[in-house]
Amino acid sequence: MHGTKYYVTRGQNDAVFNDEAYEADRLRLDAEARKSMAEKSSKEVQIEDDPNSNPNAWKWVIRKRVWDLMEAHNIAQFPRPVHHRIPNFIGAPLAAKKLSELEVFNKAKCVKVNPDTPQKQVRFLTLNDGKKLLTPQPRLRTGFFSVLESSMLSPSTIKEACTSVGVAKYGRPIGLDEKIRVDLIVIGSVAVDPNTGARLGKGEGFAELEYGMLRYMGSIDDSTLVVTSVHDKQLVDDIPVEKLLVHDVPVDIICTPTQVIFTNTSIPKPQGQ
Repeated sequence: MHGTKYYVTRGQNDAVFNDEAYEADRLRLDAEARKSMAEKSSKEVQIEDDPNSNPNAWKWVIRKRVWDLMEAHNIAQFPRPVHHRIPNFIGAPLAAKKLSELEVFNKAKCVKVNPDTPQKQVRFLTLNDGKKLLTPQPRLRTGFFSVLESSMLSPSTIKEACTSVGVAKYGRPIGLDEKIRVDLIVIGSVAVDPNTGARLGKGEGFAELEYGMLRYMGSIDDSTLVVTSVHDKQLVDDIPVEKLLVHDVPVDIICTPTQVIFTNTSIPKPQGQ
């Protein structure tokens, strides 16, 4: 069913998922990616004053400022440091609770949630509420998306299914030809502007790629709301909307541990073409 290299055959019809091999692979690839992004951001920030040679340097300046702030104020949990990650901010479960109380969440039958640690509770609340959870494989390396439903899980496995290992272990991989309607998108952020809905991720472009895939699949459209959960310290007011690219994904709603913000964003949603 899964067909990944992480399944080991033990007996004629018994395939067992190798948790340790998957997690070791994930950690190795994550470390390699963070190192690569650190090198890239360092080079781009150094030539910030030359917008012609590097029009995206401003993004790294804002990201670094937020990452540095979160480390300085100790408002993040494992994994640390937060640099080159979607920060696992203190209070993430509180933000997830506020998100789960949104009318759009309560009405949703299928929710797409990013695979990062701070949104783990959102994934749990999605499954626990009987909704269909669509989540991308970390770095899209064992496929594109996986679908999980509470009916596929037992009470003892639902929490594990909200982890990256659990998604690979219990999820049903789907391709770009799958007919699935997504009612709500939840994405992680490094920084987000509550006044405009402009958002910055960690710089690898996965949220944009995933959004484009869903548009291509016909799973979402302009009316599909995008929500992010962040710490209040991740709210910024200096993301230049005019410098955003056509594939940058704006957010409609921001949930923090203390508040819910409706951005009423006027930034066009990517068309996924």
